Amino acid sequence: MRILVVSQYFWPESFRINDLVVELVARGHEVTVLTGQPNYPSGTLDAAFARQPEDFDRYGGADVVRVPHVLRGGRGVQLMLNYLTFALSASVIGAFKLRGRPFDAVFAFEPSPITIGIPAIVLKWIKRAPMALWVLDLWPQTLQAVGAVRSPLVLGSVDSLVRMIYRHCDAILAQSRSFIRTIQSQVRERDHAKIIYFPSWAEPAEQVDSVQPAAEIASRPDLFTVLFTGNVGEAQGFEAVLAAAVLLRDKPVRWVIIGDGRRSDWLRSEVIRLGLSAQVMMLGRFPLERMSSFMAHADALLVCLRDEPVFALTIPGKVQSYLMAGRPVLAMLNGEGANVVAESGAGIAVAAGDALGLSNAITQMLTATETERAVMGRAGLAYSEANFDRSTLISQLEHILSNLAYTAIAPANF
Repeated sequence: MRILVVSQYFWPESFRINDLVVELVARGHEVTVLTGQPNYPSGTLDAAFARQPEDFDRYGGADVVRVPHVLRGGRGVQLMLNYLTFALSASVIGAFKLRGRPFDAVFAFEPSPITIGIPAIVLKWIKRAPMALWVLDLWPQTLQAVGAVRSPLVLGSVDSLVRMIYRHCDAILAQSRSFIRTIQSQVRERDHAKIIYFPSWAEPAEQVDSVQPAAEIASRPDLFTVLFTGNVGEAQGFEAVLAAAVLLRDKPVRWVIIGDGRRSDWLRSEVIRLGLSAQVMMLGRFPLERMSSFMAHADALLVCLRDEPVFALTIPGKVQSYLMAGRPVLAMLNGEGANVVAESGAGIAVAAGDALGLSNAITQMLTATETERAVMGRAGLAYSEANFDRSTLISQLEHILSNLAYTAIAPANF
């Protein structure tokens, strides 16, 4: 198939869409990616891209077509401009750059913002190709949960936009089963059949037990290491994580944070203010392929989200990666993500925002034997292989796109 992937984020930014594109090419598909200029999560243009942008025109055998837009920056207004200008640029400049290229299907990757659906729909119309949207973040619910938007008028307008986008999708892929109910409430009943459960998978990586532990972290077998990887933003609820760190100040526990985001500076200042510099290490962002080396230091892997109804509906993408790492998981979140951790036997789940519960869970793991923790790790790995197998899920996506293409009008040669 000739597949057009529309994603605001792409390599060298670290997102699951990178892995998907490489695998689709490996399976014999002709893949083109329409994306922006890499600036996530720092808000500034990636330095290597700025020096040699032409080096980023191909990735894993796929063509990469980039369009200009306002960078994320460090303020909310600029972030909104980033979303809107990419949607406009991808719809107009992207369509121009893709002229003459036929496609059998359009696949839109939506970890946020939902505005990615706009250029995907425009290109669906121009190319006369069916379009599937992978929903990894619910709008406008997430905007309200993180406090980005409080105006009922604006939230209502965003909800209307979301309903319009969903209406024009040929398939809506929901990353959790709980998402399905919410999406159903935003579409017509006759469109319920096009909503499909399609979870994330763990990106391929070296097995944690077979890699050399990251040199950036000192080996401290006398300490229990809790590792967090990923975005440091509003949604993660680090206030409760720090409160748990304070409660465990006198325990042999260290916290290692690998990642970056809009709240990184706040988190660093809070670590200093609370006198936790000896317990909390913030090492910043590293390439995805380095994650296994950092996880090799971990006695437990932490996933956390704020106590908001919308976050109870999601399975954070790092859950699948954590399960595949074969390390115990500490989950401070509600709903479907917590259910996965509990059901799998991979670790301990406590309520979102429950600092005391998290500190008690860490104490419980700290006093467990290595054998008991290894059992948790193996249980998570087995559960991931049974429920989130990468090959099986990508084959399912191939089937979905193939069915859409088969039933659609033949693509135009615009």
